[in-house]
Amino acid sequence: MQPAQGKTGVDMPRMFLPEVQDNPQPSPYFELIRSAQGSGQEYWQIWHLFAFRAEITAHLARFTHGIMHEPSPLSSGLRELIAAYTSYINECEFCTKSHVAIAAELLKSEDLVWHVLRDLDGSSLPEKEKALLRYVSKVTKSLPQVTEADSKTLRDIGWTDAQIYYALTVCSLFNFYNRWVTASGVHAVSHEGHRVRAQVMAQSGYIRK
Repeated sequence: MQPAQGKTGVDMPRMFLPEVQDNPQPSPYFELIRSAQGSGQEYWQIWHLFAFRAEITAHLARFTHGIMHEPSPLSSGLRELIAAYTSYINECEFCTKSHVAIAAELLKSEDLVWHVLRDLDGSSLPEKEKALLRYVSKVTKSLPQVTEADSKTLRDIGWTDAQIYYALTVCSLFNFYNRWVTASGVHAVSHEGHRVRAQVMAQSGYIRK
């Protein structure tokens, strides 16, 4: 299978796992890949990871949809911001750009999202939300130092255990995704490619039908 032609006329680089990329199972992700390749469009290569063992990854997609998109004590915009922030810390280009785009759709400001990622303390995000992201950073970078006191600190400024649960779960989920995506060679696409797909996901979530 040859690399798919991108919208900009530049071939999409191959992933690091060619047997995975070239052997999608029948699934909604297979249909997405085939449609994009047939029309010569760039697409999100993470679809290959979901399509390779579709009977297993269907559960991952459903879990991700539930945590990221279904009703929660944390807004969808804040959950997407946590996903983007975790991915930025882990230097995962694909996940960072993807979830910056989704967070920007939901929060109505790409500038705000990038400012939070690059300079959390200097951003206009409310201090209560900055504290939650500092907790996310500690979980990602300094896990052995996370203690009960961190949760108490968040409760003292008004976060509930349920909200902390969602923040922790989003952070943990994207620590997984960042490694899954980066080590398998999933490449970022153009700004427009991330933005267009983000519009769909901000509206419809993570389950492909």
